[in-house]
Amino acid sequence: MKELLGPEQRRELARRGFSRRDFGRLAALLTAGAALPFYNEATLAQGLSAFPNLPPDAVRINANENPLGPCPEAAEAIHKVVQQGGRYLYGETFTFVGLLAELEGLPKEYVLPFAGSSDPLHRAVLAFTSPGRSFVVADPGYEAGERAAHFIGARTVKVPLRKDASHDVPAMAQADPDAGLIYVCNPNNPTGSITRKEDIEYLVANKPKGAVVLLDEAYLHLSYTAEPGTPLVAANKDIIILRTFSKLYGMAGLRAGAALGRPDLLEKIRGYGAGALPVTGMVGAIASLRVKDLVPKRRQIIADIREETVEWLDKQGYAVLPSEANMIMVDVRRPGRAFGQAMLKEKVAIGRTWPTLPNHVRVSIGTRDEMAKFRAAFTRVMNA
Repeated sequence: MKELLGPEQRRELARRGFSRRDFGRLAALLTAGAALPFYNEATLAQGLSAFPNLPPDAVRINANENPLGPCPEAAEAIHKVVQQGGRYLYGETFTFVGLLAELEGLPKEYVLPFAGSSDPLHRAVLAFTSPGRSFVVADPGYEAGERAAHFIGARTVKVPLRKDASHDVPAMAQADPDAGLIYVCNPNNPTGSITRKEDIEYLVANKPKGAVVLLDEAYLHLSYTAEPGTPLVAANKDIIILRTFSKLYGMAGLRAGAALGRPDLLEKIRGYGAGALPVTGMVGAIASLRVKDLVPKRRQIIADIREETVEWLDKQGYAVLPSEANMIMVDVRRPGRAFGQAMLKEKVAIGRTWPTLPNHVRVSIGTRDEMAKFRAAFTRVMNA
């Protein structure tokens, strides 16, 4: 495997603190792809979020999926392109990059397409952290980056959220002078909480020298108050933004996304994988971006159902962390894992717990019918 790493890559890895013995392990990244232990999102879902044997009539509100699925325009585009599935159709990827760049006000070379946003998240950890450069993340937060850091021997530094559940950016900026990558998910997963634009700007301006900020905006379009970080990209700051079509756009199984950043930063993550992107995801993303009112309409639908659920839980006496995403964290006042298993017996699959909030469970927002079934099951479990 070692020959897969060229002399320049070896020098860069040595500079970042990797030993010669690490080279073979890192070279495996170039060929292993989705077989890597941290790569597949199903790995993260061990426990409460992964239910491979659910009955067909079960309610699935465990994985922050969008039950609305792709919009009709995207579904039609996907259906049409399937007949050409024997072709690579690279042109669709170029069209996607150009359209997204135009909408975000960025040059094309500032957009790197991916099959979702988990791939570039992992690549960024591999590119910017090492045994000598840590990965800084909020707690509770999305764990994918931590797993990738562990795989290459990088230390993870966890910084508790503020009392309002926003990222404590001054603490994150000071968490480790040798930080390589500082990860912010806004809105945050699992809490759905918002970190202000001013805080993101502060983090970028005050991070350790040489560190890169990774801003995950997977849930951005579901929020009314979160502001995009693209002006920081346009200003050539040390930041990479992640976008996905899995959430509001309802394309979790179709896989489309992108990393937005300065070309030299994107070049550092490009080499940790290869291969054509799924043309179904590309054409679905293109069609979705061209529907002008799709984001506000879906944002309102999901927000209405979320607030109805929160209001009901509040009336029952159960606290919910403020959220502007398609998930909520509910304090069930008992061990969350046991509560999730009890809900599963009622054929309602909810999300997992986090060690920081052991009595909270993450509940994804489903359809009105699904959330009605959630409320009924919730009542039965609590009464039991």
